[in-house]
Amino acid sequence: MSVVARRSRTLNRKEIREMFSRLAELNPKPTTELEYATPFELLIAVVLSAQATDVGVNKATRRLYPVANTPEKILALGEEGLKRYIATIGLFNAKAKNVIATCRILVEQYDGQVPRDRAALEALPGVGRKTANVVLNTAFGEPTIAVDTHIFRVSNRTGLAPGKDVRAVEDKLLKVVPDEFKQDAHHWLILHGRYVCKARKPDCPQCIIRDICRFPDKTPG
Repeated sequence: MSVVARRSRTLNRKEIREMFSRLAELNPKPTTELEYATPFELLIAVVLSAQATDVGVNKATRRLYPVANTPEKILALGEEGLKRYIATIGLFNAKAKNVIATCRILVEQYDGQVPRDRAALEALPGVGRKTANVVLNTAFGEPTIAVDTHIFRVSNRTGLAPGKDVRAVEDKLLKVVPDEFKQDAHHWLILHGRYVCKARKPDCPQCIIRDICRFPDKTPG
């Protein structure tokens, strides 16, 4: 029986700390690849990023934000006006409708500001738990962990926080990630999943946690 086979499927506390220590050393100040300057710009970018790439969203918001980067200005554009800026993004019709509805709520209920409250964020059209977590973490510095497909894959594949669905993985991550790493854990894991622990062909030879990872089918060097 191999050493890997004898080990638990789940990383232990020491291994988890070592994992994040290495990720932190590699990238001390990780952040989102979405471009934004205010909590509102981040909120809209994350809403637009559903089933779209950050690169594609950034291309659209580089055109949109110089013209309209507040709820009031986007409302002034109107739904059809907004569509002209985001038409290159998937599901842009539905997203335009949600963004306009969200802007109206922010203006009418929050004086045009993004609320720093999970329930209030999740009540906005087009905003789910993942988007709320991103905004709370990245815009407001809350130690939340938003679980997308990359983080779900990395958490299960490595043995960091195995779970059957994204909420189970999120809850497990909040329990096992050491407090000093929670603020940046979302960014480290998403970047690792996007560029190293890729879905079809993970780049195991270049992975800095390959000796810790529990994935049995590592790609050869």
